Amino acid sequence: MNGTDDSGSGGPRRRSDTTRNAILAAARERFAADGYERATIRAIAKDANIDPSMVMRYYGNKEGLFAAAVTVDLKLPDLGSMPRDEVGRALVAHFLDVWEQNDELTALLRVGATSQAGAERMQRVFRDQLLPVTRLVCPDPEQVPTRAALAATQVLGLALTRYVLRLQPVMALGRGEIVAWLGPTIQRYLTAPSP
Repeated sequence: MNGTDDSGSGGPRRRSDTTRNAILAAARERFAADGYERATIRAIAKDANIDPSMVMRYYGNKEGLFAAAVTVDLKLPDLGSMPRDEVGRALVAHFLDVWEQNDELTALLRVGATSQAGAERMQRVFRDQLLPVTRLVCPDPEQVPTRAALAATQVLGLALTRYVLRLQPVMALGRGEIVAWLGPTIQRYLTAPSP
Protein backbone atom coordinates (compact mmCIF):
# COMPACT_ATOMS: atom_id res chain seq x y z
CA MET A 1 0.00 0.00 0.00
CA ASN A 2 1.17 3.50 -0.67
CA GLY A 3 0.81 6.48 1.68
CA THR A 4 -2.01 8.02 -0.38
CA ASP A 5 -4.39 5.06 -0.23
CA ASP A 6 -7.39 6.02 1.92
CA SER A 7 -7.99 2.37 2.71
CA GLY A 8 -4.63 2.28 4.56
CA SER A 9 -4.12 3.25 8.17
CA GLY A 10 -3.56 6.94 7.32
CA GLY A 11 -6.70 7.31 5.18
CA PRO A 12 -9.46 7.86 7.71
CA ARG A 13 -7.22 10.12 9.78
CA ARG A 14 -6.45 12.27 6.75
CA ARG A 15 -10.13 12.51 5.86
CA SER A 16 -10.89 13.45 9.46
CA ASP A 17 -8.21 16.16 9.43
CA THR A 18 -9.45 17.45 6.09
CA THR A 19 -13.02 17.60 7.39
CA ARG A 20 -11.96 19.36 10.60
CA ASN A 21 -9.91 21.90 8.66
CA ALA A 22 -12.81 22.57 6.29
CA ILE A 23 -15.16 23.10 9.24
CA LEU A 24 -12.73 25.45 10.99
CA ALA A 25 -12.10 27.47 7.83
CA ALA A 26 -15.82 27.81 7.17
CA ALA A 27 -16.47 28.68 10.81
CA ARG A 28 -13.81 31.43 10.85
CA GLU A 29 -15.30 33.00 7.75
CA ARG A 30 -18.88 32.70 8.98
CA PHE A 31 -18.12 34.06 12.47
CA ALA A 32 -16.21 36.96 10.90
CA ALA A 33 -19.03 37.73 8.46
CA ASP A 34 -22.06 37.15 10.68
CA GLY A 35 -20.72 37.46 14.21
CA TYR A 36 -21.08 34.82 16.87
CA GLU A 37 -24.78 35.31 17.58
CA ARG A 38 -26.00 35.10 13.96
CA ALA A 39 -23.66 32.36 12.73
CA THR A 40 -25.31 28.95 12.71
CA ILE A 41 -24.01 25.39 12.64
CA ARG A 42 -26.18 24.76 9.57
CA ALA A 43 -24.66 27.70 7.64
CA ILE A 44 -21.13 26.71 8.63
CA ALA A 45 -21.74 23.10 7.56
CA LYS A 46 -23.16 24.30 4.23
CA ASP A 47 -20.08 26.48 3.67
CA ALA A 48 -17.86 23.47 4.41
CA ASN A 49 -19.97 21.20 2.14
CA ILE A 50 -20.68 18.72 4.91
CA ASP A 51 -23.65 17.57 6.95
CA PRO A 52 -24.30 19.61 10.13
CA SER A 53 -24.03 16.41 12.17
CA MET A 54 -20.31 16.31 11.32
CA VAL A 55 -19.80 19.71 12.96
CA MET A 56 -21.54 18.40 16.06
CA ARG A 57 -19.50 15.20 15.96
CA TYR A 58 -16.19 17.03 15.99
CA TYR A 59 -16.98 20.10 18.10
CA GLY A 60 -20.07 19.25 20.14
CA ASN A 61 -21.88 22.58 19.75
CA LYS A 62 -21.50 26.12 18.48
CA GLU A 63 -19.56 27.18 21.58
CA GLY A 64 -17.02 24.38 21.14
CA LEU A 65 -16.66 25.17 17.45
CA PHE A 66 -16.16 28.87 18.14
CA ALA A 67 -13.54 28.18 20.80
CA ALA A 68 -11.64 25.93 18.38
CA ALA A 69 -11.96 28.30 15.41
CA VAL A 70 -11.15 31.66 16.94
CA THR A 71 -7.57 32.84 16.91
CA VAL A 72 -6.78 35.41 19.56
CA ASP A 73 -3.60 37.43 19.40
CA LEU A 74 -3.65 40.10 22.09
CA LYS A 75 -0.52 41.69 20.58
CA LEU A 76 0.59 42.68 24.05
CA PRO A 77 3.21 45.40 24.27
CA ASP A 78 6.74 44.59 25.38
CA LEU A 79 6.51 45.62 29.02
CA GLY A 80 10.23 45.16 29.46
CA SER A 81 10.96 48.02 27.07
CA MET A 82 8.87 50.65 28.85
CA PRO A 83 9.37 52.53 32.10
CA ARG A 84 8.32 50.20 34.91
CA ASP A 85 5.92 52.72 36.46
CA GLU A 86 3.91 52.97 33.20
CA VAL A 87 3.08 49.28 32.63
CA GLY A 88 -0.32 49.37 34.36
CA ARG A 89 -1.67 52.28 32.34
CA ALA A 90 -0.12 50.91 29.14
CA LEU A 91 -1.80 47.53 29.61
CA VAL A 92 -5.22 49.03 30.35
CA ALA A 93 -4.97 51.29 27.28
CA HIS A 94 -3.86 48.33 25.18
CA PHE A 95 -6.72 46.12 26.36
CA LEU A 96 -9.23 48.87 25.63
CA ASP A 97 -7.92 49.00 22.06
CA VAL A 98 -8.08 45.22 21.73
CA TRP A 99 -11.62 44.90 23.09
CA GLU A 100 -12.93 47.78 20.97
CA GLN A 101 -11.41 46.45 17.74
CA ASN A 102 -12.06 42.72 18.13
CA ASP A 103 -15.64 41.47 18.26
CA GLU A 104 -14.36 37.88 18.29
CA LEU A 105 -12.70 38.51 21.63
CA THR A 106 -15.96 39.76 23.13
CA ALA A 107 -17.73 36.70 21.75
CA LEU A 108 -15.02 34.46 23.20
CA LEU A 109 -15.54 36.10 26.59
CA ARG A 110 -19.26 35.24 26.37
CA VAL A 111 -18.50 31.68 25.33
CA GLY A 112 -15.81 31.37 28.01
CA ALA A 113 -18.30 32.29 30.68
CA THR A 114 -20.80 29.67 29.56
CA SER A 115 -18.89 26.71 28.12
CA GLN A 116 -15.95 24.54 29.07
CA ALA A 117 -14.41 24.78 25.60
CA GLY A 118 -14.57 28.57 25.73
CA ALA A 119 -13.12 28.66 29.22
CA GLU A 120 -10.25 26.42 28.15
CA ARG A 121 -9.56 28.68 25.15
CA MET A 122 -9.46 31.76 27.41
CA GLN A 123 -7.12 29.91 29.78
CA ARG A 124 -4.74 29.15 26.89
CA VAL A 125 -4.74 32.81 25.86
CA PHE A 126 -3.93 33.75 29.45
CA ARG A 127 -1.16 31.15 29.77
CA ASP A 128 0.43 31.72 26.37
CA GLN A 129 0.18 35.50 26.13
CA LEU A 130 -0.30 37.24 29.49
CA LEU A 131 2.10 35.15 31.59
CA PRO A 132 5.17 35.86 29.42
CA VAL A 133 4.73 39.65 29.55
CA THR A 134 4.07 39.54 33.28
CA ARG A 135 7.42 37.78 33.78
CA LEU A 136 9.15 40.86 32.38
CA VAL A 137 8.01 43.15 35.22
CA CYS A 138 7.11 40.95 38.17
CA PRO A 139 9.58 41.37 41.06
CA ASP A 140 9.21 37.74 42.17
CA PRO A 141 9.23 34.98 39.51
CA GLU A 142 7.26 32.65 41.78
CA GLN A 143 4.39 35.17 41.88
CA VAL A 144 4.04 35.58 38.11
CA PRO A 145 0.94 33.32 37.76
CA THR A 146 -0.83 34.96 40.71
CA ARG A 147 -0.05 38.49 39.62
CA ALA A 148 -1.03 37.81 36.00
CA ALA A 149 -4.29 36.26 37.21
CA LEU A 150 -5.05 39.31 39.36
CA ALA A 151 -4.42 41.58 36.38
CA ALA A 152 -6.73 39.36 34.32
CA THR A 153 -9.51 39.79 36.88
CA GLN A 154 -9.47 43.50 36.19
CA VAL A 155 -9.26 43.48 32.39
CA LEU A 156 -11.76 40.64 32.02
CA GLY A 157 -14.08 42.29 34.54
CA LEU A 158 -13.88 45.52 32.57
CA ALA A 159 -14.58 43.69 29.32
CA LEU A 160 -17.50 41.78 30.81
CA THR A 161 -19.16 44.85 32.30
CA ARG A 162 -18.44 47.21 29.39
CA TYR A 163 -18.76 45.02 26.28
CA VAL A 164 -20.97 42.09 27.30
CA LEU A 165 -23.27 43.21 30.12
CA ARG A 166 -23.03 46.83 28.94
CA LEU A 167 -23.49 48.33 32.40
CA GLN A 168 -24.33 51.98 31.80
CA PRO A 169 -21.96 53.52 34.39
CA VAL A 170 -19.05 51.57 32.89
CA MET A 171 -20.20 52.36 29.34
CA ALA A 172 -20.29 56.06 30.24
CA LEU A 173 -16.63 56.14 31.29
CA GLY A 174 -14.24 57.64 28.78
CA ARG A 175 -11.03 55.95 27.80
CA GLY A 176 -8.90 58.30 29.91
CA GLU A 177 -11.07 57.69 32.96
CA ILE A 178 -10.79 53.93 32.64
CA VAL A 179 -7.02 54.12 32.26
CA ALA A 180 -6.83 56.44 35.29
CA TRP A 181 -8.99 54.16 37.45
CA LEU A 182 -7.62 50.75 36.45
CA GLY A 183 -4.03 51.58 35.52
CA PRO A 184 -2.81 51.96 39.12
CA THR A 185 -4.54 48.71 40.13
CA ILE A 186 -2.90 46.74 37.31
CA GLN A 187 0.39 48.46 38.16
CA ARG A 188 0.16 47.35 41.77
CA TYR A 189 -0.72 43.78 40.83
CA LEU A 190 2.24 43.48 38.48
CA THR A 191 5.04 45.43 40.13
CA ALA A 192 4.34 46.30 43.78
CA PRO A 193 6.07 44.45 46.59
CA SER A 194 4.17 41.42 47.83
CA PRO A 195 1.65 42.35 50.57
